Amino acid sequence: MAFAKLFGDTLLTKAGEKPTEEVLAGKTAVGVYFSAHWCPPCRGFTPQLAQMYTDAFSAKGMEIVFVSGDKDAATFKDYYGEQPWVALPYEKRDVEGELSKKFKVKGIPSLVVLDAQGEVITTEGRKAVTSDPAGAKYPWVPPTPAERAKAVLDTLGADLVAKAGGKPIGLYFSAHWCPPCRGFTPKLAEIYRNGLKEKMEIIFVSSDKGPSEFEAYFNEMPWLALPFEKREEKAALSDAFGVSGIPTFVVINPDGTTITTDGRSKVESDPTGNDFPDGWLPQPFNDVNDDPSDLNEQRCVISLGGSEAAHEAVKAVAAEYHAKAGGVVDGMPLRFFKSPPGGVTDQLHKLTGIEGDKLILLDIPDDGGFYVCEKAACEVDAGAVREFIGGVSAQSVERKQLKKGR
Repeated sequence: MAFAKLFGDTLLTKAGEKPTEEVLAGKTAVGVYFSAHWCPPCRGFTPQLAQMYTDAFSAKGMEIVFVSGDKDAATFKDYYGEQPWVALPYEKRDVEGELSKKFKVKGIPSLVVLDAQGEVITTEGRKAVTSDPAGAKYPWVPPTPAERAKAVLDTLGADLVAKAGGKPIGLYFSAHWCPPCRGFTPKLAEIYRNGLKEKMEIIFVSSDKGPSEFEAYFNEMPWLALPFEKREEKAALSDAFGVSGIPTFVVINPDGTTITTDGRSKVESDPTGNDFPDGWLPQPFNDVNDDPSDLNEQRCVISLGGSEAAHEAVKAVAAEYHAKAGGVVDGMPLRFFKSPPGGVTDQLHKLTGIEGDKLILLDIPDDGGFYVCEKAACEVDAGAVREFIGGVSAQSVERKQLKKGR
């Protein structure tokens, strides 16, 4: 019944609506395709996906469910007429919204791939199928951390890895044509010469436009470089770490596992490397004023205000969740913060309308929802934090709405 819980009792097929579990019975994977006719990238990708589905994916046991972002039923009908798979009935707007929230869809077209039990295989299905149109890697199960780490080292090559001398490696994605890179490179070089070299080796991964530009820029650097001609390897490394802009400084362990993809800010806040490597790892409990980036993407438990007792209680529960996730912050279903006086804290007070110290759970992905613990912050201990989280999960705590202007 997993798919019926996701999509409802029926799905639209070319022969009309049929029971969801019947339509998806025996499928080895299900793609959830978020798309709309008004979206030009969608109109470009849909015929490509349809060709892949017809030529390869359907025969491998895959079904695709179109989840429409169209503005009216007529447009939905016309657009679905171009597609060879099944669809969520257009009138199920509430289900469409729930699916978008569940899979954290930020833009369309987006393809989420589920396994036969309805569990997520990958939310990066569009990228997966585009690079594998024949489905050779179907159903595109992402590599394990160990497999990913090995692939990174293999991509760098044994000779280059050996030159790192068994130290952690900083992968510096940069290019001379990029003004922020030209500003950061001399800072990084000075820090490297002044002691960081003893703790890690750096490898320049170039996005320069040609070998002459690469050579001129590399001559300014005191570290190693991936040879410029290894363009496929450069692309693979960028893809492995989700590099979307430069300069980016990624730091990995000698075994290829990731220490941080935010090495640029780490090196600027800890130029001597005193906190390296443990302090550079993603932390389960942070000051929201230092890095609020998770607020827009994750459900966040926040000790709002200056109560040290509440801060310590949230920190203790964060450590419990971190341990349950095997020490991997990305595996935690919640993020945990203290929010002492500061710019972001001021903004949270304004958006929530809360005065003073309070324990809150912020859920911006749920259309700007948040929840407030009834207890005074000074009364909050670890047990109260656990109870509050449980109450939110059980929907026994009132959902509130952030004020406009967030």
